[in-house]
Amino acid sequence: MSRLVIVSNRVALPQESRAGGLAVALNAALREGGGLWFGWSGRRMREASGTLHEVRDGDLRFVTMDLSNEDHDAYYSNFANRSLWPMLHFRPDLVDYTRETHAGYQRVNALFAERLAPLLREDDTLWVHDYHLIPLGRYLRERGIGCRMGFFLHVPLPSSDLVSALPGHRELFGALGAYDLVGFQTRRDVERFRDYVRLFGEGHALEGDWLANSDGRRFRARHFPISIDTAGIAAQSAAGVRRTSVRRLRASLGDRALAISVDRLDYSKGLPDRFRAVSRLLERHPQHRGRLTCLQIAPASRSDVPEYQTLRRELAELTGHINGRHAEPDWTPLRYVNRNFSHDVLTGYYRIARLGLVTPLRDGMNLVAKEFVAAQDPQDPGVLVLSRFAGAANELGGALIVNPYDLDGVADAIDTGLGMPQAERIQRWRAMMDTLEHHDITRWRRSFLDALAATDG
Repeated sequence: MSRLVIVSNRVALPQESRAGGLAVALNAALREGGGLWFGWSGRRMREASGTLHEVRDGDLRFVTMDLSNEDHDAYYSNFANRSLWPMLHFRPDLVDYTRETHAGYQRVNALFAERLAPLLREDDTLWVHDYHLIPLGRYLRERGIGCRMGFFLHVPLPSSDLVSALPGHRELFGALGAYDLVGFQTRRDVERFRDYVRLFGEGHALEGDWLANSDGRRFRARHFPISIDTAGIAAQSAAGVRRTSVRRLRASLGDRALAISVDRLDYSKGLPDRFRAVSRLLERHPQHRGRLTCLQIAPASRSDVPEYQTLRRELAELTGHINGRHAEPDWTPLRYVNRNFSHDVLTGYYRIARLGLVTPLRDGMNLVAKEFVAAQDPQDPGVLVLSRFAGAANELGGALIVNPYDLDGVADAIDTGLGMPQAERIQRWRAMMDTLEHHDITRWRRSFLDALAATDG
């Protein structure tokens, strides 16, 4: 059995407490045969990049690399998050591109390859994660690394026309041809990538899931929708309702229904539109006044990026405007919270909610949607209102699927969910839960690694 080597922007070190399902799944994959996890250390240094640190945990090695302030700003803060992130989320209007930051992104990927290559063996299986490290495989191949390599893109892929609007796109996305298997969240993402390779990448779309890059090298592209620890979330939520903070929330609601949303503070999540849809609900369906509380949890992220600062101000103003317009002395329709909660508390919140509002403008998958479903009480489940532009909509057909740009439609879906009979709620939830129990996080990572093992290498 070959050794597994995982590469990602950040590494889940053994002494850190990370509840995320991805970190759990990747650690489980490493423990099956021993392995190595490589990535950025999280340290920003004044001196040059490249210093390595190693932590061992039994047969596992965790190797991290420091980055200088200059390299971090170019690679992560600027090109990854101000050029690639908006482009990959269908927002070319927000792309802030310079050749200098693109060069910095490539430079850091080349440095990752330089430091990682001596640690690799010829029979290793390498699994690279996400948009921060798209060209890493190419730099490793240039260093003579011949082991089997896979790449998984966690975020969406836009149409080939949009991708081609990014300066330097051919060099960047053409580098994906260095991998043996490129994984995406949805079939539609795979279709867009095949179009890109054919129309702009100077390559060829072959039979089945095979492609050839501009040099004639063959590789595969398939979809592997990421999932969650379904059984773990279900058990955690059942216990979570006993947490003090969950009991306090439930007591504060009285006999009102709770609609909950949990998102990272990001323009791709459609939070302003969601807030406006709540206001529209109270206008179109006034019977819900005083009977529904909407809780939006949105921890701040990337606070040094101007677009996120602007979004935070907009949401604060919207919250004040909506509450000022609709609130009563004993009731506030919208509660907006900018801080993190532990995962067991969040799943407890999901379980007591009547509605889950997951309405991003664009999302690769959105695991909150899946966690909301897994957290429900089987005897009295809540209803999921889900954007058609989240990858999860392809699997969770029991949700009320909405267009997040249609505020009236979202408002009407909330009204439908609040009035849905218990028998229908159970039927819809059961169909979604069956999917999540069959396709959990373990099945996701095993299906990817099995498909990678079946490539030519």
